[in-house]
Amino acid sequence: MLKTFRIGGIHPKENKFSAGKAIQPIAIPAQVVIPLAQHIGAPCQPVVKKGDKVKVGTLIGKTVGFVSANIHSSVSGTVLKIDKAFDSSGYKRDAVFVNVDGDEWEETIDRSEALVKECTLTSKEIIDKISAAGIVGMGGATFPAHVKLIPPPGTKAETLIINAVECEPYLTSDHQLMMEKTEEILIGTTILMKAINVNKAVIGIENNKKDAINKFTVAAKSYPGITVQPLKVQYPQGGEKQLIDAIIQRQVPSGTLPISVGVIVQNVGTAFAVYEAVQKNKPLVERVVTVTGKDVKNPCNVLSRVGIPLSNLIDFAGGLPETTGKIISGGPMMGKAIASVDIPVTKGTSGILIIPTLESKRERMNDCIRCTKCINVCPMGLNPTLLMNLTEYSEWDRAEKDRITDCIECGSCSYTCPSNRPLLDYIRLGKGKVMGIIRARKA
Repeated sequence: MLKTFRIGGIHPKENKFSAGKAIQPIAIPAQVVIPLAQHIGAPCQPVVKKGDKVKVGTLIGKTVGFVSANIHSSVSGTVLKIDKAFDSSGYKRDAVFVNVDGDEWEETIDRSEALVKECTLTSKEIIDKISAAGIVGMGGATFPAHVKLIPPPGTKAETLIINAVECEPYLTSDHQLMMEKTEEILIGTTILMKAINVNKAVIGIENNKKDAINKFTVAAKSYPGITVQPLKVQYPQGGEKQLIDAIIQRQVPSGTLPISVGVIVQNVGTAFAVYEAVQKNKPLVERVVTVTGKDVKNPCNVLSRVGIPLSNLIDFAGGLPETTGKIISGGPMMGKAIASVDIPVTKGTSGILIIPTLESKRERMNDCIRCTKCINVCPMGLNPTLLMNLTEYSEWDRAEKDRITDCIECGSCSYTCPSNRPLLDYIRLGKGKVMGIIRARKA
């Protein structure tokens, strides 16, 4: 019997239209806009100025805090300016504008296709390299990877879990990366194991990716300590706490991190980026992005440099359909609607989903009928309808007591509600408010 997490979960229609589509590089435009905040944590400080010449891999933004990630130029050319630019949230943030001239890379980067298996670096040297390369969680959360690899005092990692679930409907970028870069991902996994001093790693893959399960199971035999765990198809299995529960049957207590049960989780795309950073000296300057939708002419998996406008990727997939009603950055469950296709690709851009008008409109909200469906599907064991009500009436103390901050914002509650109540919208609002109150109290 296939493993899965114990509490809640749903199974939305998968709509993996771009599955099996080979990763294709997209042309570099005449100008890119590289945001200085592409990660959870403090934005970077620019270390270039107008008129500076940069190459692919040149450091252009340096961290100013522990929870932060360096930013590198994804192109070669001349810095036009440091200015504000809209990001996917609709806010203007600092960014480096670069006029492109050719495609010259830093000499330290190994651009060959040769596989480099052996890593003689120490744990600290590996983590330092990952930090210098600006690697973040590639599943969309963009938490700086090096921070995860340094457990807090009093904690110790026992197991590394590689999240190869990709449970969001429509998205296939991780799946295709696994099929095309299997060995690199496995080497990246061994490097991560060495970084955190563990001898056991499990790669969790949902059972709708049988080709990847088979390929990794065979290849992993050459890599001691690495096993592959097929998983039942169940959303949101890609959530850290749900994945840990599914694979090793441990539940992360409320308010704690996975390391509290001896686990560190990294995305499969992150493992590949770690391989490139440690073995090839390549900073994180490009990523695979799925461009898809029911009416998209050519759903595809695109290798895009950071800073390229989303419009270029959409054009590559055949352009915006006439039926377009909404454009989502990410997947349909946890992605965010964007106001413009001119915003740039960032390290966390896993997909561009184009939704038809008829599916993009919200249905009229009705009164709660007390059916408890939202409670039954919540993977965190919360009461979404109660948390929505507490937010609506600003009952912040009660919301904190009823664990609103444990919400992983998966959207299962809103998806299953027969009354079309915007449960997640309210919970997300309340969660932000309560977390602000907690931060103020601690300060």
